[in-house]
Amino acid sequence: MRRLMALALGVGQLLALCLGLGLVAPAAADDPGAQAAVAEPSGYRTEDYRAAVPATLQGARVLSTREVEALWRAGEAAFIDAMPQPPKPANLPAGTVWRDRPRLDIPGSLWLPDTGYGQLAAATEDYLRDGLMRATGGNRARLVVVYCQANCWMSWNAAKRALGYGYSNVAWYPDGTDGWQAAHLPLLEAEPMPRLPQPAPAPAP
Repeated sequence: MRRLMALALGVGQLLALCLGLGLVAPAAADDPGAQAAVAEPSGYRTEDYRAAVPATLQGARVLSTREVEALWRAGEAAFIDAMPQPPKPANLPAGTVWRDRPRLDIPGSLWLPDTGYGQLAAATEDYLRDGLMRATGGNRARLVVVYCQANCWMSWNAAKRALGYGYSNVAWYPDGTDGWQAAHLPLLEAEPMPRLPQPAPAPAP
């Protein structure tokens, strides 16, 4: 018994020494609840989009997977996916067939890729506005649930923009399709909402 106690004491002392030297991370570092809270930026997030996100979005509701599931089953909300679409590589060899990676969405969602970046071109802003109008039927008071993946600022940015466009009932689902899939809820392969053709530039005088 004394040998076991001495061994346990020695292991404890060794662990304490390793912690002090930074060789072993404290267990609390692996606990999301123990990590420092992420503050909301004053504007949009413009870098490191796959990183820890705030727990809040001023002016919007923040929903859990259970809450989103209830809304989805009741058909009480419009769902917007802000997941970006990977661009076609520019250096593909001639003749290479490029296939987009499939995106699996919450059924009934409208996928508006690339609308969650911190800075948007005017055409992308129009695309997001058109998508929101289409998803809500033009009713800016209808509940809109915006999502992407877990730890994805794209959905936070897109939901914040919807608020700026005058939508009064915006909800943000921070766990996104990762949380939805972890709850064993259905996903469907999605296609992006088609973009309107851009007008040709006016000829030079």
